[in-house]
Amino acid sequence: MADMTSTGRPLLNRRLAGFGTTIFAEMSALAVRTGSINLGQGFPDTDGPEEVREAAVRALREGRGNQYPPGSGVPELRTAIAGHQRRFHGLSFDPDTEVLVTAGATEAIAAALLALVEPGDEVVAFEPYYDSYAASIAMAGGTRVPVTLRPHEGGFCLDLDELRAAVTDRTRLLLVNTPHNPTGTVLTREELAAIAALAVERDLLVVTDEVYEHLVFDGAEHLPLAAFPGMRERTVTIGSAGKTFSFTGWKVGWVTAAPDLVAAVRSVKQFLTYVASGPFQYAVADALRLPDAYFAEFRAGMRAKRDLLAHGLEQAGFKVFRPAGTYFITTDIRPLGESDGFAFCRTLPERCGVVAIPNAVFYDHREAGAPFVRFAFCKRKNVLEEAETRLKRLAV
Repeated sequence: MADMTSTGRPLLNRRLAGFGTTIFAEMSALAVRTGSINLGQGFPDTDGPEEVREAAVRALREGRGNQYPPGSGVPELRTAIAGHQRRFHGLSFDPDTEVLVTAGATEAIAAALLALVEPGDEVVAFEPYYDSYAASIAMAGGTRVPVTLRPHEGGFCLDLDELRAAVTDRTRLLLVNTPHNPTGTVLTREELAAIAALAVERDLLVVTDEVYEHLVFDGAEHLPLAAFPGMRERTVTIGSAGKTFSFTGWKVGWVTAAPDLVAAVRSVKQFLTYVASGPFQYAVADALRLPDAYFAEFRAGMRAKRDLLAHGLEQAGFKVFRPAGTYFITTDIRPLGESDGFAFCRTLPERCGVVAIPNAVFYDHREAGAPFVRFAFCKRKNVLEEAETRLKRLAV
């Protein structure tokens, strides 16, 4: 068998048993094969600001970043990241000791968990969660403990009592994502304060994925967990350029944290990619210094796209959970007479030429996510309008 050695021993490390090809690769391939509109994988179909792209070209031509950049990231980008955290969140980080550039947020997550989690440690994460969380916890030898966000009043909510009950003497770390993919939940000040108090009380580390920090809507506010009392010294904050500037292929992410935490993450990161994205680091430094108008217009544009797709999904018969953040919409397919998100998503391209993602892949408790399906709205307006037209076939 292809997945076994000649002695019958499995080829794949047992920690990663069950982690095959990601659902994103499967559904994107299905979109290509069927000529469908891909609202599954979360990448924009337009590039970000021209001046940022030109900054990358300029760096290439000037020979900046064409060889290995510094292990922690080029100084210009580390300084810009520190400036961004101060400008938008009032947080002060030393660019030399408290900032680390990574190959996207995915590497930052993996490096942080490999650095901070010992085999047998429990990691509490909010379910549903981005699929790399489960894989990274498994690679570290940790045990993931899901706390489920549940549908409530048009969104998905965290049960703080359930969170407290999930923490045991074996818990090492909380893995927090806000704004939350895939549900679009943005944790409130009260919820974050409770999480912070729990982390301090139980002496827990926290890794917080904040890559959608600039995509919050309808009066929601993104608040970094590191800004809460007692959290500065125990929180690893992860950010990314891909989601904010629509250059997901550049793979530029970062970590901000206290020096000892950054040093721990760097000690792992250096044996993963070592370094990456040299010329793009200079361009992202420029991007982080764009005027406030860019961030406001970016957010407003995404909000309009959210509203457009949400309306189309409602017209097609879905129950829509309108997100307070990110660029994903979670829907409930039960009003359409369906209950199996996997089966629904695998037949949707043939039925109406649209690809989506079954939310069950983001759950340990698969049954809890079975009727939910995620659509991405980070696409051109005309693409979303065509998707809306095609999805209406479901209502016939």
